[in-house]
Amino acid sequence: MRVFALDIGGTKFSLAAFEGGRLILRETRPTDRAGGPAAMFAQIDEIFTVWRDKRAFQPERCGIGFGGPVDFPSQSVTLSTHVEGWVKYPLVANIKALTGAPAIMDNDANVGALGEARYGAGRGADPLFYMTLSTGIGGGIVHRGEIYRGADSYAGEIGHLNIEPEGPDCLCGSRGCYERMCCGLWLERDYAKPAHELLCDEQFVRKYVVHLARGLKAALMLLNPARIVIGGGLSKAGDRLFVPLREELSRQMTAWSRARRDVAPAHLGDDSVLYGCLALAESMVRQNLE
Repeated sequence: MRVFALDIGGTKFSLAAFEGGRLILRETRPTDRAGGPAAMFAQIDEIFTVWRDKRAFQPERCGIGFGGPVDFPSQSVTLSTHVEGWVKYPLVANIKALTGAPAIMDNDANVGALGEARYGAGRGADPLFYMTLSTGIGGGIVHRGEIYRGADSYAGEIGHLNIEPEGPDCLCGSRGCYERMCCGLWLERDYAKPAHELLCDEQFVRKYVVHLARGLKAALMLLNPARIVIGGGLSKAGDRLFVPLREELSRQMTAWSRARRDVAPAHLGDDSVLYGCLALAESMVRQNLE
């Protein structure tokens, strides 16, 4: 099956073409926050048209991972806290019209969770909790091979747990949220350095993982996953981040809990969501969805 995959984020967006489960085309561009969805869709149109006309790529299904809350039953964007203009934007309808193929969308953390569960670091781990640690923070849960969305599509939104109740204001309107304390956007604003530079500073990392472990502890205590997989740009710090994070998490965990503390970086790197889009599109076939 040929699948057109879209990973739409607050810092960048990526497109991919899959054929028979194999990644054959891929392109990433920076997100034009000022231009909003119209500017991004114009670029998506441009890239897809080139792939169709010059590479003879015609998808049978499309999968979309969106960087913000999504109402899954209605296939609509709830909002993006990082880029304005997405509320009520007909993303799924526009992708269908562009490609001529059925499309399905979920939030990027759910889709990334599915990608890592099927093809990456989450294989064989059930249930799996996946966290994207990037411009923002999101979470996704996969159980028995399927995304767990909760009653209203909003399960897994770990980024807006309050881990510092008297902490600084978050873009969501609350204070001291996990995302506010730990995501790349706020790290750069608070410390005037890109997150990848900050994570090269051992002293900074030792302080940073205290907050980071606090959110993961909540996931472990509530969900008891077989594994936590962390993706997104900040996860690329590798052992500089994961070794002190595992140590801090062990210190914070409740002494009597025997819940496993298996925390691993995503194997698929920047492509977790794209492979999740592939899996999401394949699910349309299994469920006979159009």
